[in-house]
Amino acid sequence: MQFQLKVYRVPEGVSSLTLSAADLVEATRQAEQQGYRVISAQRQLSLSLRLGKRQKFSVALFSQELLALLDAGLSLVETVDILARKSRDAEGKKILENLGRHLREGLSFSRALQAMPDAFPSLYVATIRTSEHTGDLNEALRRYLAYHRQLNLVRDKVVAASVYPVLLICVGMLVILFLLGYVVPRFSRVYEDIGGDLPWMSRVLMQWGHFLSDHVLGVMLGFFSLLAAIAYGLTRPATRAWLARTLWSLPTMGEKIRLYQLARFTRTLAMLINGGIPFVTALDMVADLLRQPALRDGLRYAALSISEGQQVSEAFSTNGLATDVGVRLLAVGERSGSMGESMERIAKLYDDEIARWVDWFTRLFEPLLMIAIGLIIGIVVLLMYLPIFELASSIQ
Repeated sequence: MQFQLKVYRVPEGVSSLTLSAADLVEATRQAEQQGYRVISAQRQLSLSLRLGKRQKFSVALFSQELLALLDAGLSLVETVDILARKSRDAEGKKILENLGRHLREGLSFSRALQAMPDAFPSLYVATIRTSEHTGDLNEALRRYLAYHRQLNLVRDKVVAASVYPVLLICVGMLVILFLLGYVVPRFSRVYEDIGGDLPWMSRVLMQWGHFLSDHVLGVMLGFFSLLAAIAYGLTRPATRAWLARTLWSLPTMGEKIRLYQLARFTRTLAMLINGGIPFVTALDMVADLLRQPALRDGLRYAALSISEGQQVSEAFSTNGLATDVGVRLLAVGERSGSMGESMERIAKLYDDEIARWVDWFTRLFEPLLMIAIGLIIGIVVLLMYLPIFELASSIQ
């Protein structure tokens, strides 16, 4: 990995330095060995990362394997070394080897994880750092794994529900293209041999069929170019921001997206609070989970109000960070002193509501989609046979 460092050395003053290293600690060490004093350092993004390529290393899988080996009685360093040796992914193997090296050098587990911010998110590091104060690493890993499973539950349900409609759309488009590009041109030749005037809608259909048949390569090239342009556009931040604003502006869709973000925000906050992190500190750590500017501003105002002594339920209600039922559950948690458990119940309530809406939308959307595709195919077939019907009626 490449790192961009701002360094200082007496003869040269402040300058920039680019180094290749396994992680941030190693890059800092190389610069200090060359006589520099490091002012700041950050990873230099490669082209693949700029295009949105995600790293293959799975923190959840690492945590699951780590927990299993720790429960078996192995030490932390032994566990990391074993995972590094068994890893088949080159990138993951390098990450685990660097993690083991940092641990053998005397760094704490949380600091070793923090040295590799591209592999381990700040929430994970904070969870591990809290467990170092309580001495219960295994419980912290279980808490993070439960959080990870619940966090992805609704997303996996949405993905699973969208598979059938996507396949239905693809099959329907292929059938329509086959009719227009193969069947319709052959019907048009039959009508040319028979002669006679065709209904104007049938003539338009035949012209489209001839166009697709004569320019099949150009049509396919244009179609795949359009798909590539859409895929490239979705990787651009400006396009994603515009798409997000458009979805937020839709009445029902915007409300469900807001509820999904609040569910992630509340569940993450519950995990951090259960891990012993102060409430206001946890609010600062989960700010990136809220994408809508209004929710981010609300979170900032809520954190300020809570730090000044306002109750959490009042601050969340005023700034739109909880629904009416969520506010009531927060008030119960404040009275009982179990804010973490209350927030977990709120997140489950949000997840259940989103899951019910996804199920309802899928049940409604799939029949409507099948009807729409059936109508299109039926209209194409009807327009192909319409001249034959008119010819038969004229003969009679």
